[in-house]
Amino acid sequence: MITEINFSDVPSINAEVTRYFDGEMFFADNVTSVPQLARVFKVKFIGMVFCLRGELEVRLNSAPYVVRQHDALFVNASTVVDLVRRTNDFSCKICAVTPDVGFNFINKTLFDAAMRVHAHPVIHFTEDEITLMLKYYELADFKLSHAETNYSRESVSFLLRAYAYDLLHCVSSHLGVGGNLDMLRQGDKLFRRFVVLLADNTHCSRSVNWFAAELCVSPKYLTSVCRQHSNKTAGELIATSMVARIKQMLLYSDLSIKEIAAELGFSNLSFFGKYVKKHLGQSPNNYRMANGYGR
Repeated sequence: MITEINFSDVPSINAEVTRYFDGEMFFADNVTSVPQLARVFKVKFIGMVFCLRGELEVRLNSAPYVVRQHDALFVNASTVVDLVRRTNDFSCKICAVTPDVGFNFINKTLFDAAMRVHAHPVIHFTEDEITLMLKYYELADFKLSHAETNYSRESVSFLLRAYAYDLLHCVSSHLGVGGNLDMLRQGDKLFRRFVVLLADNTHCSRSVNWFAAELCVSPKYLTSVCRQHSNKTAGELIATSMVARIKQMLLYSDLSIKEIAAELGFSNLSFFGKYVKKHLGQSPNNYRMANGYGR
C-alpha cells in the first residue's frame, strides 16, 4: 500500500528543521532532504515547497514536474508524490496546512487561484515576489526564536495566514485569475465544501446523490454549482477524482486488481474492469503494465 502522511505526522518527519506547527499550519526552514519519507507517498494535507536552490524532480499523481530555484511547488490533499530525483545542492522551505484551512479563503479571487493551482502546480516567482515570501519566513522565524509573550502563538498564526494570503495573490496573477475581490457567495462556499469532501472521500462513493446528501443540498443544485465553477458536472468531478485514485492504486500499491476493486467500493471485478476501460481506455492490468508498475 502507498504510505499515507497525515497532517499530524508532518512535524516528526524532519523535526530538526520544523519551525512551527499548531495543528492547522506548519512550516519548515532549510530543508535539504527528508530521509524518513518513502520515495512514494500520499499526502493528506495541502503543501507548498519553495525551492531556494538546486533542483527537484517529482511526479504528482504520475504527472512529471521539475522544480528549480525560485519555483514553488503546490501539492494538493490526496496527491501521490513520487520523489524521483534531487540535486545535491537542493534546499527548500516547506509550508503546509490542513484541507479545511487551505480552502478557507476570504474572497473569490483567492478561492479561484486555489482551484487553478491544482492544474498548474509549479509556479516561478519574480524577484519581488521572492523577496516578499522570504521576508515572511524571516519575520516568522525571528518571532519564533524570541517568543516572550503569551500571544506568540496567535501572532505567528496570523502572520502565517497573511503569508498565505499574499502567496495566493501572487499565484492568482501568474494564473490569470481576475481581480474580483467579492466575498465568497453561497455557491462558492458549497463548491469549496464539495472539493474538500471529494478530497477526503473515505467512503469511495461515486454517487452525486451521496455527496448532495452530505452537503444538505439537492443533486440538481450541486451539479449546477459545480458546472458554474468548473465547467464540469458533479458526476464528472467525482469520476475524475475516482479515476485519479484508481491510477494511484494500480501504479503504487501491491494489491491485486480484485483487492483494489474491493478497496474502492466496486461491487465486483467485472464492473471495476468496465469502469477502468471506459475512463482509461484499457483494462486495469494492461494499464498497470503499460505505465511501469513493478519496475
